[in-house]
Amino acid sequence: MIFLKRLVFSILIFLAPISIAITLQEAKQQGLVGEKNDGYLGMVVNDGNTEVRTLIQQVNQVRRERYQQISQRNGIDLEQVQRLAFEQAAEATAQGFYIQNKQGRWVQK
Repeated sequence: MIFLKRLVFSILIFLAPISIAITLQEAKQQGLVGEKNDGYLGMVVNDGNTEVRTLIQQVNQVRRERYQQISQRNGIDLEQVQRLAFEQAAEATAQGFYIQNKQGRWVQK
């Protein structure tokens, strides 16, 4: 289980570098994007920003592919991988950034 957590965490570290005008870090700093409780990114503020929406879609596509690989390689449910990924992402999230609680509400860490 610890190995799996480390594996998911190490994968998450490499998911951020996607070339778009706004970076994932900038979007998080501005409070536009947060870590959803299902292991994916979500819009904290749904202001119709297509640039941020594109960033989220691209990062989530990469995450989905990686989660599926981890799931298949380790013979575990995709939902378990997503849950572990969220736990790791929540731990790694900086103070003041947004994460989604169990009820699906955005809260600042």
